[in-house]
Formats: sequence, structure tokens, C-alpha cells
Amino acid sequence: MPTGRQLVVTLPAGMAELVRRKVASGEYADESDVINDSLALLEDHEQGIERWLREEIVPVCLAAEANPSTTLTSSELLADLDASRRSRQ
Repeated sequence: MPTGRQLVVTLPAGMAELVRRKVASGEYADESDVINDSLALLEDHEQGIERWLREEIVPVCLAAEANPSTTLTSSELLADLDASRRSRQ
């Protein structure tokens, strides 16, 4: 007997069809397995974003705060992006 809490959810038609196809293909034993796997992937994705923010974005922001002369203004950034785009064309 499965452990856990039973929930009733309503999915858009396209998502419900996707769940049905995954089970019909034999990839998953039942609809609950599809949803469980999907939620695990969502959690992994969110943890990856949190890790990226903590390990890459926050240190850059802190470094920019500590030494603002190393940063670009928005105008400088746009000019650099525009120049880069033009050089690729």
C-alpha cells in the first residue's frame, strides 16, 4: 500500500495527456510516478537556481558593491552589447 497523502489535482488538458502518454509508453507505472518524478525535477531545478544565485550572483554583487569602479553603467553596458552585436553582423 502506498504511503503518502492523496491529493486531487486538475491539470490542463495538454498536461493530462502528457501524463497519460508517459504511463501508456511504459516509461512510468502510473500517474503518481509521473507526478512524483516531475516534482523531484522541479525541486532539483529550484535548488540549482538557489545554488547559482548563492555561489555566482551574490559574490559578483558583493564585489561590485565593494569596488563600484569595476562595474559598468547601464548606458555603458548597452553600448558594449550594441558594439558586440554589430561586430558579429
